[in-house]
Amino acid sequence: MNRREWLKAALAIPFLSLATGGGVMSTLAASIAKTASGLRSRVRPGDPNWPSPAQWDGLKQQVGGRLLAPVSPFADRASAAYSEALKHIKNPFFIGDQPALTQTSGWAKAWTSQPSVYAVAAESTADVVAAVNFAREHHLRLVVKGGGHSYQGTSDSADSLLVWTRHMNKVTLHDNFVAQGCTDTQPPQPAVTVQAGAMWIDAYDAVTTHGGRYVQGGGCTTVGVAGLLQSGGFGSFSKNFGTASSNLIEAEIVTADGVARIANACTNPELFWGIKGGGGGSLGVVTRLTLRTHALPEFFGGAFGEIKASSDQAYRALIGKAMDFYQSALMNPHWGEQMAFGPDNQLHISMVSQGLSEQQATDIWAPFLDWVRARKEYSFPKPVQALALPAQHFWDADFFRQHLPGAMVDDDRQGAPRNHVLWSGDQGQVGWFIQAFQSAWLPASLLRADQQSRLADAIFAGSRHHRMEFHFNKGLAGAPTEAIARARDTAMNPQVLDAFALAIIADAGDPAYPGMPGPDLAAARSNAERVDAAMDALLQVAPGAGAYVSESDYFQRDWQTAFWGTNYPRLAAAKQTYDPHGLFFVHHGVGSEGWSADGFTRLT
Repeated sequence: MNRREWLKAALAIPFLSLATGGGVMSTLAASIAKTASGLRSRVRPGDPNWPSPAQWDGLKQQVGGRLLAPVSPFADRASAAYSEALKHIKNPFFIGDQPALTQTSGWAKAWTSQPSVYAVAAESTADVVAAVNFAREHHLRLVVKGGGHSYQGTSDSADSLLVWTRHMNKVTLHDNFVAQGCTDTQPPQPAVTVQAGAMWIDAYDAVTTHGGRYVQGGGCTTVGVAGLLQSGGFGSFSKNFGTASSNLIEAEIVTADGVARIANACTNPELFWGIKGGGGGSLGVVTRLTLRTHALPEFFGGAFGEIKASSDQAYRALIGKAMDFYQSALMNPHWGEQMAFGPDNQLHISMVSQGLSEQQATDIWAPFLDWVRARKEYSFPKPVQALALPAQHFWDADFFRQHLPGAMVDDDRQGAPRNHVLWSGDQGQVGWFIQAFQSAWLPASLLRADQQSRLADAIFAGSRHHRMEFHFNKGLAGAPTEAIARARDTAMNPQVLDAFALAIIADAGDPAYPGMPGPDLAAARSNAERVDAAMDALLQVAPGAGAYVSESDYFQRDWQTAFWGTNYPRLAAAKQTYDPHGLFFVHHGVGSEGWSADGFTRLT
């Protein structure tokens, strides 16, 4: 165990004791033991209890013929499918349309993308119910995939039955929505209902480009709506509108007993709370979600550029100035996204804004940029510039094709929907093979005047090892009171409420799906060591920092505490209620400590 993990583990012991009077681990152990009287192991192909061809055919008939046997297009290098897949290897829309593939091709010494034996290409809740019942009755490993973006491989498993929701992608707008059973407690409000297989570009196109309103979703347009929301969910403008999960009004979810349940604040409230940040794939299969929509600001925009320091000493000063500037001018509902620091002694600025004109944004940045320009030790490899555009065009593909070509990348396949685009900066994640990935929420107390120097020293020390990104929109310090209150009523680690940023330190290589040339594992080891060293340095000033479940270390030792903090016992209780025999399993998901790493064998 390295120093960082030791510090976290040491801090977790008194934390857990205080959280539940010393009984959290014994309570969880008892819960796991209680469920152990049910399913002990799952079956694989070749096992005596594996479903017969006739039984599989019965499932196929139940789901209208939509039972597939997924085959990776990379399985045969001599095939036309292999050549076609290589041609579209950086097109996430193509990757997402392959039931055998995932957006991430794997993680060094962790997992590789493997197709399920069978997949139900669900088009309705009834299809999902049929798949869940079949998996439960035949003791199968069940996997759920919508967008398939999971870095930790939770939408992927060999020898499994896949519930593939890609074709459940309808988006419906509401002027006056009231959650079922909540007529007496909730006023009607504007909302949008999104099926589980929809991507955020589908939601943004309907709600913003054509509807003139805003829904809080993810920054990457090809991320699945359901998966992002169940993990908490951040977008560029979360500093104002809160997390995606905190904007959930109602959901439909198929639980382990094969029942399609409505979950909202009035009906199945613990299930509702649990899917708001409790992690996807642990409590059931979400089939549709209804989210509140917000009035659209006049402008969305940002500030982008790079500043280079001529010496280490100057870079340390620049880091300190940037953190002070963020605290005084940017830690508010207007600003989100990133600053990055690395061994190149450059400050990389990629910030976004809402509710500010280009002139207002320019004026906000002027004092900081004047300070930089007044010092000869700094230069601008890319000038820092502010911009703004009408907010209704922020995800308008045709607008960007005309005014900012290159900022968005099209789905390049013939006949693809014109609105299916992604930000060019997100293309690097398509198919990537992760070598290391770590995150940490940084408390706003580090931005106090008496702490800023320690923070800047830690950032500088970490940046000697590896580039580190500060995602300011992935912490709610500086957000409106109402947004923080809504996020407090979710299952996420409460640290997010007072975090000014989520620090992310990561490295990855080229796509390496099985069948393609293998990953460079020597480079992966080296890069993982540098990532670890960088995070060690940063956590000297935030030793108890939690991590974001969707963007975290596959090998996180204290994952229950890191992902959910004091909320984990309540999540474990919801798991016991709605999935007592552990049908739903994902890596480091709620209740997964009771299973082997592959989810096939009970440990207790």
